[in-house]
Amino acid sequence: MLQKVLIANRGEIALRIVRGLHDLGIASVAIYSEVDRLSRHVRYADEAYLVGRPEAADSYLNGERIIDIAVACGADAIHPGYGFLAENADFAEACEEAGLTFIGPSAAAMRLLGDKNAARSLAASVGVPLVPGTDPIESHDDALELAREIGYPIAIKAAAGGGGRGIRFVEREEDLPRALALASREAEAAFSDGTLYLEKQMQGVRHIEVQIIADTFGNVIPLGERECSIQRRHQKIIEETPSVVVGPELRRALNRAAVRVARAAGYRSAGTVEFLLTEDEQYYFLEVNARLQVEHPVTEMTTGVDIVKDQIIVASGFELPYDESDLIMRGWAIECRIVAEDPQNGFLPSVGRIVFSREPAGPGIRVESCLHDGFEVTPYYDSLLAKVTAWGTDREDARTRMIRALQESRVVGVATNIPYLLEILDLPAFVEGRLDTDFLDRHQVAGRHSEEPLREAAAIAALLTLSGEGRSVVAAADGRNQRRAPSAWRQQAMGRWPKSI
Repeated sequence: MLQKVLIANRGEIALRIVRGLHDLGIASVAIYSEVDRLSRHVRYADEAYLVGRPEAADSYLNGERIIDIAVACGADAIHPGYGFLAENADFAEACEEAGLTFIGPSAAAMRLLGDKNAARSLAASVGVPLVPGTDPIESHDDALELAREIGYPIAIKAAAGGGGRGIRFVEREEDLPRALALASREAEAAFSDGTLYLEKQMQGVRHIEVQIIADTFGNVIPLGERECSIQRRHQKIIEETPSVVVGPELRRALNRAAVRVARAAGYRSAGTVEFLLTEDEQYYFLEVNARLQVEHPVTEMTTGVDIVKDQIIVASGFELPYDESDLIMRGWAIECRIVAEDPQNGFLPSVGRIVFSREPAGPGIRVESCLHDGFEVTPYYDSLLAKVTAWGTDREDARTRMIRALQESRVVGVATNIPYLLEILDLPAFVEGRLDTDFLDRHQVAGRHSEEPLREAAAIAALLTLSGEGRSVVAAADGRNQRRAPSAWRQQAMGRWPKSI
């Protein structure tokens, strides 16, 4: 088993991985930028090291510096989490060259699946249906001709894309040149690769993904589907499992398709194979996310599987301790992403200091969060603050628990999308499960604040200001940043005390 793992990430996912490592008795190493010194993942890890300036390019995207820290502190592996360097094949390869285990797929599989056109060809080769599309386009004239062949509306997509970046939808030919230029610039900025391809824009479809976990012994295990159709600007904000429209036969077909794609790619570790699903239950391959996903908790809560621990077990060279026949799906789970954005102000990012926060709790609720009183929300990174997952015996049970959890949540200091999420959950179409990827375009959700939480938040802020507690909240956060010695059992697992470099 691995002995010490550096986490090349920040925020709630870094803390999630720290906990997974500690469950296995493995020492954890955090990294942090200059503005993340007080972050929870820094305080919970056994060791923590400054990686660089606030800008991501100088810190969490600085692969060379991250590897140097891992080698210097004696780590034997790196877990990338998601985002940042998680799907960077060059970084995975550099880890291996430095004698470090990369907890994720191989660099070769990542390169293959990271090229969307190569991934489409791979899926077609194993009999998985594709959305009608093209090879990489070479010029505007080429794009115009191909778009006419496919038929409008079309989607322009980045060949090296992911996370909703480098995508433009075009309904009329006269809009194509400008959309191509915008998509290419965005792809170049996000992925250092402006290559584009075209797909038929399928309307009224659901976004369904299949979670897989694979080891090096030839086992590829599907962990069921997730419904990810509730998206704002191509970014998922609510996910659930199972899907209301996926029955046993369709689930079996989706699982088998996902396994075929993963086997053909020589895949290992956790990942997802993504599909578009039409109203008549025809599915089409979309892409593979070669990493741990933001919404993995919903799958964990319905299967009992710990995906992060399984990633570590696979990376340590062990066979997965179960197979598909051992899995029993139980109940329903829904996840909401809480982000620092203001729905009342065009979803502009909201930055500032958290003077008070309260996480929900109670039956069936799980929270992954980077929040604490005194936490500084900066403009340097993704706006995700927390993920709340609700489990219930059925969908309605999970939905009402989620509403209760969001109503319990408090974040004072920045605006969040909590009111927006509550409004979506209460829409009749959502309650009835009538979802597709155009849901939020069709249902104009305002995300208006209810008066009671606003009054409560204002009262808390005023009380903290008048009493001087605002300063002590921050001071308390500073005090909690003191490095703590690991517990006796973890000392034994580590074989040594934490060190610094």
